[in-house]
Amino acid sequence: MTKKTTSSTPEAGFAALGLDPRLLDALTALGYEEPTPVQRATIPVLLEGKDVLAMAATGTGKTAAFALPLLHRIDPTAAPRARLAALVLVPTRELAMQVAEAVHRYGRPFGAAVISLYGGASMEQQIRSLKRGVDVVIATPGRALDHIRRKTLHLDHVKTVVLDEADEMLDMGFAEDLEAILSELPATRQTALFSATIPARITAIAKAHLKDPVVIRIERPATAPGETAKVRQVAYLVPRAHKMAALARVLDVEAPESAMVFCRTRTEVDQLTETLVAHGYRAEALHGGLSQDQRDRVMKRFRSRGSDLLIATDVAARGLDVKHVTHVVNFDVPWESESYTHRIGRTGRAGREGVAITLAEPREHRILRSIEAATGQKIEIGTVPSVADLRTRKLEQLRDQVVAILTNEDVDRYRPIVEQLAEEHDVMDIAAAAIRMVARKSESDQEPVEIPSVVPRGGDRDAHTPRPARQSRREHAGKVGGAAVARLYIGAGRKLKIRPGDIVGAIAGEANIPIAQIGAVQIGDRHSIVEVPEDKAGYIIAKLSASTIKGKKVRVRRDQA
Repeated sequence: MTKKTTSSTPEAGFAALGLDPRLLDALTALGYEEPTPVQRATIPVLLEGKDVLAMAATGTGKTAAFALPLLHRIDPTAAPRARLAALVLVPTRELAMQVAEAVHRYGRPFGAAVISLYGGASMEQQIRSLKRGVDVVIATPGRALDHIRRKTLHLDHVKTVVLDEADEMLDMGFAEDLEAILSELPATRQTALFSATIPARITAIAKAHLKDPVVIRIERPATAPGETAKVRQVAYLVPRAHKMAALARVLDVEAPESAMVFCRTRTEVDQLTETLVAHGYRAEALHGGLSQDQRDRVMKRFRSRGSDLLIATDVAARGLDVKHVTHVVNFDVPWESESYTHRIGRTGRAGREGVAITLAEPREHRILRSIEAATGQKIEIGTVPSVADLRTRKLEQLRDQVVAILTNEDVDRYRPIVEQLAEEHDVMDIAAAAIRMVARKSESDQEPVEIPSVVPRGGDRDAHTPRPARQSRREHAGKVGGAAVARLYIGAGRKLKIRPGDIVGAIAGEANIPIAQIGAVQIGDRHSIVEVPEDKAGYIIAKLSASTIKGKKVRVRRDQA
């Protein structure tokens, strides 16, 4: 291991890193301005063809750090069998999907074909995609090994292999799978290993499989004291199909004086603006598709409070400084912690308190957790306001309006009407009827419906709280979140070299069950017993029965002992 670089490298734009101009265009369209320290240190080294061992946590920008160089080297015109140029191995299906989405966005100008391979998805569909030809594969180790043994994943022409979150993969029992996969790759390949820490076992893998790697250590930048202290940060976990309705509901309850809503694409900005205008908000769109005159008019109205909401992309909102913004909303979770910090910094200015709201899909827990770790700030996980919450809030707003009128306006002209009505009705009933009449005018013709919200369990490792120190399997045994427990019999044990980590990794990877919900694992000579949540036992049995553990088909059923 020859060379060490740190985050003290001088800043430079992406153009100075030597990337293909088409990648630079894609980054500009996505709102990337300056490379993060890990990108600045890693991209030039990978472009030179050298191996890399990088200590960098999620949220530091490492996905782009390895994705951009491997895209730089692909050849989408190659024959299907020879087309696969890069393999990225990740510990979980959630991360596989996230990395695949990012690589697809970066590689769109190349027409790059990207596929994610993980347990729990259709093997047949994955095989069809692989036969058509792909440039980049992002896979969990277990599913990658399944495809290799089926001879549906051909690695003969792979130029680059990336091990992302390598320490996590080892914790989940994938060490032997990784060894088996790496042994199938060309000896001339380039290898990049990313890990949040570099313990002895990571160093051992690096010595065995990396060639004179450049070692890069990226420490998280410290957040300036008080940088986000004035901002209340809350995230709502919402299925994607309900995000638009959830945003409208949250805005109805929060009633911001002035808010900025951030989206990833200009199409999303336009759609969201149209929906919010129909909902009664004075919303304006701001994105790169507008002329400078249009941008100026939009900003003039927003600064003068002629509009309530500014719906924008990161690129379009670059450099904006509007002091009166009370709320910032992330309609999509930012990919990088730096982007999150930059966005929410637009509220809570000049000593005022601000609110930062993030709408996250359930699979984006890990990004929220990474942002928390990077910023050192707590992100509260909230429940989407219910219909009852909405009605209560609207009544509170009506009450405030009545108080404002009583305090600041002359109501004498209306007293004769009240006096006449008071001869036949109770004064309290009269007031209630008047408020009801006002409330009816603001109500929609459609009855509001409840919006599903996902609240993470206290023991869920994918929850929003920063990751605790890792536990050994012995320490972890029996901790299944206090829920009812089922014992599963697995027809493989020590004779087949099965270890607790192999079983935990298979359940987590194939059935998408958080590790914290998996209980004690007992390994016998020819069978194993594992504790899992009772309400998920049938699903886990089905998933494991349809897949393999360490490449072997095994019998899985409820333990009858």
